[in-house]
Amino acid sequence: MTWLIGAILAGAIALIALRAHALTGGGALAAFVVGTITYGVGTWAFTVVLLAFFIPSVLLSRLGRARKRALVDVGKQGPRDAAQVLANGGVATLCALAYGLHPEPSWSYAFVGAYAAATADTWATEIGTLARGKPRSILTFRPIEPGLSGGITLWGTLAALAGSVWTVTIAVAALGVGGVPIVIAGFVGATADSVLGATLQELRRCPACERFCETDPHACGTPSHRVRGLSWMTNDLVNALATAAGAALAFAFL
Repeated sequence: MTWLIGAILAGAIALIALRAHALTGGGALAAFVVGTITYGVGTWAFTVVLLAFFIPSVLLSRLGRARKRALVDVGKQGPRDAAQVLANGGVATLCALAYGLHPEPSWSYAFVGAYAAATADTWATEIGTLARGKPRSILTFRPIEPGLSGGITLWGTLAALAGSVWTVTIAVAALGVGGVPIVIAGFVGATADSVLGATLQELRRCPACERFCETDPHACGTPSHRVRGLSWMTNDLVNALATAAGAALAFAFL
């Protein structure tokens, strides 16, 4: 019965997100799976933490839509697809499954840590891209184009911290799980995302526009060339590794 309720709830939320153009068809299916498993294992308490990530993230993506659409150098924009949903929620879902098999507090901490990192990273991206001026590389502090991975801004950094605090606050109320260590885990996970984005994530260059980008071809239609990073290190994989870092730190802090 619990799993049936989870499927109905997850299906309803996924359908609403699909109709609101927040998710693609594949993204809605992935969200249905993630939501069903989360509720089936942890019922409403785990689901509230998931929604604490999902709902504000969708709302923030609506801010400054015109400016975000103008970021021609970045990869995916618009509704989130299945890979993006799993990149942000996959690790947390695995932690929920582990909790279902071995209901120990450490797995619930890891679950919250994963979503704290996902929320922190998402808030940093959605708010940071709206900041005035160019972001700076987290490694060299040199200015880079808005939207490119590895860039940080003051507002984005503050948003990352706020996102982690928000998730942990909701987790304390719903699960009784939280504290400063998990806030730190979430923030560190988001920071790891920026570091990976500035080092191992693939960065390309368009020879026609003479711009760095994350797509092939570039938005102008010209094939781009890899100048840094690993060809298989996509933004989705970086996001997944960031949530894994948040989960691992929260697990270790318990």
